[in-house]
Amino acid sequence: MDATLNALGEKRKILTEYLRGLGSVAVAFSGGTDSAFLLQTAHEALGDGVMAVTGCSPSFPQRELRAAQEFARTRGIRHYLVDSEELALENFAQNPPDRCYWCKKQLLGKIMALAAQTGTSRVAEASNLDDENDYRPGLKAVAEMGVLSPLRLARLGKAEIRALSKEMGLPTWNKPAFACLASRFPYGERISPEGLARVDAAEQFLLDQGFEQVRVRFHEQGRLARLELDEHGLDRLADADLRRRVDQRLRELGFTYSAVDLRGYFPGSLNALLEE
Repeated sequence: MDATLNALGEKRKILTEYLRGLGSVAVAFSGGTDSAFLLQTAHEALGDGVMAVTGCSPSFPQRELRAAQEFARTRGIRHYLVDSEELALENFAQNPPDRCYWCKKQLLGKIMALAAQTGTSRVAEASNLDDENDYRPGLKAVAEMGVLSPLRLARLGKAEIRALSKEMGLPTWNKPAFACLASRFPYGERISPEGLARVDAAEQFLLDQGFEQVRVRFHEQGRLARLELDEHGLDRLADADLRRRVDQRLRELGFTYSAVDLRGYFPGSLNALLEE
């Protein structure tokens, strides 16, 4: 255990020294576990030399935006919002396998422009070491645009980031994993503001019912909602009354059918379609 703690401490030291050497940095900030940890560490290293930038769009729920704003506000960190406008890109709206590349490229371009306007030297994003082993087309845009990935540079994986976040007292240390709402649509299923709003409302309802890790996947042009839940969530659906409430709400939102994935929640589940 001591060896593990020492290794984590060394990685955090490497990250802090690297960030301090930048002088100033704009952090692409979603409010999730990784970007919150990166932002807090950068703030400790650079003080007023760091700013957070969050992209706003229909694919980013208001609850996530409010949480990001609260995180920055309570720490006195400058926080800017930009309209990411990814739905205006046909290469995004048509939902090809490289959808995230086009979204990330546009958003990072807006953050870089804002950084230049404010005299901020570099832009950083919060992908971690584990992301290198997953299908992440957005990382291509990161590399092309010269955006920094400090967590990967420090060789920090998700579990380590959670452990360090807990040690730092960050409320995001155990926050459920989140990806933008566009990730609920199978590749080739067109993404629309209406579809995103339905998914957002469905997931918000489940969260309001006490579910924690949830995904509502949007299939068959919105006729079918496929629910991915963690083990606790799957167990809760043994309650017939709860099942009826969930089914009723999904029907109100326009889903003709609803189904529960027996495998439960797992990140990137729709990437399996790329292997067929």
